[in-house]
Amino acid sequence: MSVRRFRLDLAYDGTDFSGWARQPGLRTVQGVLEDTLATIWRVPVALTVAGRTDAGVHADAQVCHVDLPAEIEPHPGLIGRLARMLPPDVRVRAVTPAPEGFDARFSAMRRHYAYRVSTAPWGPEPLRARDTLRWPRPLDVDAMNAAGAAMLGEHDFAAYCRPRAGATTVRELQHLRWDAEPGEPDVLVARLSADAFCHSMVRSVVGALLAVGEGRRPVEWPAALLAARARSSEVTVVAARGLRLTGVDYPDAADLADRAARTRRRRDEV
Repeated sequence: MSVRRFRLDLAYDGTDFSGWARQPGLRTVQGVLEDTLATIWRVPVALTVAGRTDAGVHADAQVCHVDLPAEIEPHPGLIGRLARMLPPDVRVRAVTPAPEGFDARFSAMRRHYAYRVSTAPWGPEPLRARDTLRWPRPLDVDAMNAAGAAMLGEHDFAAYCRPRAGATTVRELQHLRWDAEPGEPDVLVARLSADAFCHSMVRSVVGALLAVGEGRRPVEWPAALLAARARSSEVTVVAARGLRLTGVDYPDAADLADRAARTRRRRDEV
């Protein structure tokens, strides 16, 4: 059967979802989207996503793809129809024909995440309570940034990841920095970018850096854990609510297929 691939760009508030991936008996982003799209298109729908977010994690700029029978042509009013049919905590912004070789997961060059922390004694402002962690203790931003800088590069992040059978924990952490959020003097935001993130990696790295920021651990400690090559029980995994996927980068259209093939080979070599 001839099929056509489409790219979907979407956002969601992860608070009331049990993560991205479909799970029997649980409300998930994938489940809600696939069921709604299947109702519209009247064919089974299987979505492939750029980043499988955990329960409670949000997304500003998630990307996925779907393969549809060639005779199905998304209607120009599809986005409006989805807005009416989907619950208010998930929104599809665009459905577009995917370039040749595009794979939402394997063509991605890097993912970007942000983690929000409020150090105000009263905690996050009410309208941001669902996406901001309360941390009512002073934090040394310079110390956290020094600790994060020592973690940049390609390493085995096993100490910061929940293991999955057959999955590599080697990742290239390309950017990690804490900054004050403009206009919100009591809010700090960690921004992290990597070629990919393994399960719980971002929340574990943030937890380690917060320990440095409040003086419980030395600046050298987070990077030193990378030598462990195994999950560390010393690292606190912070709550999901502060974390959101903020972007996914892809190469130029001519390089999409090659990027996907190289990523698959690297995963298969594990």
